[in-house]
Amino acid sequence: MKLVTFNPFRTIGMPNLKYVKPEHMFEEREKIMEADICLFPENWQVNALVYGMKKQIFPSIQSIQLGFNKIEVTRALWSVCPENVPRTLILGRNHDNIDRVFREFPFPFVAKEIRNSMGKGVFLIENHQQFNEYTENNPYFYVQEYLPIERDLRVCVIGDDVVSAYWRINDQNTFRTNVAQGGRISFDDIPQKALELVKEVAQALGINHAGFDVVVVGDKFYFLEFNILFGNQGFQQLGISAEAKIINYLQQAFQESKS
Repeated sequence: MKLVTFNPFRTIGMPNLKYVKPEHMFEEREKIMEADICLFPENWQVNALVYGMKKQIFPSIQSIQLGFNKIEVTRALWSVCPENVPRTLILGRNHDNIDRVFREFPFPFVAKEIRNSMGKGVFLIENHQQFNEYTENNPYFYVQEYLPIERDLRVCVIGDDVVSAYWRINDQNTFRTNVAQGGRISFDDIPQKALELVKEVAQALGINHAGFDVVVVGDKFYFLEFNILFGNQGFQQLGISAEAKIINYLQQAFQESKS
């Protein structure tokens, strides 16, 4: 099985691997055409690779395109599990939509930038001025109800399986639990039903590489988002090699496609 990677940091140690810089994909088209599978393309590369060059890619086209930004993520989740998505409005910037947000969302609520990660671009809105500052910098509004939580659950999917799950807890800032924002990891008392829900949703959407962020409110699970390029802190603490998991999945999928 011959592989081309566009992201060497995600594929360290994989066998039969060649590297192509994303911006050089057309100059190195021959190298790509010789590969059986292309790994970790950027979103802008996907259409040319899949529809033009007829290449298999990993993560799946669904993973990359649905995970491109928070708007696509939320719309995908609405399509398969709307009851597990916090109340969310996605709106273009204008005065009517600003008024709508204030009518429909009591303070505090959450506003997010549509493309950001690691807890950045997420704002707790507690008054009109804070939201007006958010609107000045964002042409699209992504507004979500505030859920009172003390932690969230990161569930990592590779291939067809959940391979890691852990709580992220920030004792200093319960609003941002991301490890990059100072959150700590706990593997205690992971709810099995949450793992089953994530696996079911990932399979329904065709997602084979993502970190899903889930919160528990009462006895209900809510998806906040999923990220295709997720952190590996949990894997490191568990002694799991994400690269080995990916190779095992790709080898099995490649053999099945040949049979």
